[in-house]
Amino acid sequence: MDNLIAASDPHVFLIGRPPIGELLGFIRTMAVDGQTSDLATVTEEWRAANDHVLQLERDEAGIADNPTVTPLATSLNSLADAVKADPVFGRAYRFVPSDVAIIDLNQVVVFQKFINLSYVDQLKNRLGANPSLEAVFHFALPLQPERPQFQRMQNAPNMYSFLSTSTDFRFLDAQMLLPQAVPSFESTGHPVAILGLAIGYGSNFLNVYHVENRLVLGNGSHRAYALRDLGITQIPCLIQRVTRREELELVATGDFAGNPDRYLKSSRPSMLRDYFDPALRKIVPVYRKNQIVRVQFGIEQTNIPAQ
Repeated sequence: MDNLIAASDPHVFLIGRPPIGELLGFIRTMAVDGQTSDLATVTEEWRAANDHVLQLERDEAGIADNPTVTPLATSLNSLADAVKADPVFGRAYRFVPSDVAIIDLNQVVVFQKFINLSYVDQLKNRLGANPSLEAVFHFALPLQPERPQFQRMQNAPNMYSFLSTSTDFRFLDAQMLLPQAVPSFESTGHPVAILGLAIGYGSNFLNVYHVENRLVLGNGSHRAYALRDLGITQIPCLIQRVTRREELELVATGDFAGNPDRYLKSSRPSMLRDYFDPALRKIVPVYRKNQIVRVQFGIEQTNIPAQ
């Protein structure tokens, strides 16, 4: 068992909000000893937390409404211009109006259910205890984000696997390329087209969706947690301004994409500040995992009658 604990990280899970099955499923499938956990006790903990949630809905109704968004300090404008000029920004945030401004983390709604506290400690150590405004900006909106090492291998003639320790590792894009765009590509023939399948890391900009008078955290939940844990609540952030509900399908992810009313219509939705409320947090040791992306392709080649 000591070896299992050594290969795990403590996670804080937000409890007390429906559906309760998400908590039980997390414990069963991801927690150390999850298969033998006393789910009756876990359910009892959830009920107590849900009572607290119901009280918050009465005492703090509307607390997530009308969040404060303020302009950047003049000294940060050039850094924001560099972010907006970055090609990744132009492609990843092209669907709705987006800019960079200061938000208050205490007013941010979250749909992520858990945070890896070991990773948070790494981030806090990297940033330091008393960072400058510029350091916080680069932490939240890095133009040169960390790229953890990865491994790759070919599993079959038409299958490739890519492995990373980062949960941000993902399939990015598929794109048709002209051969002259990939001069290093060597072929047994003379290509007329190359299909590019990009594997890598996301933009890594800490961003929120500004939608229906609320700020909902999109990417950067661990950095947002780390900043608030350091006592830094006013932070520069990339803001995606969703002007109508139909645009959510272009930008939203996770449970927010599937169940937006949980976060936009609730009088007191789950918020980043809840991670720090002892009545709403459950610490769970979770097995450490790597992220694997596997790409497999098929080819069909046949003859058809000419017209």
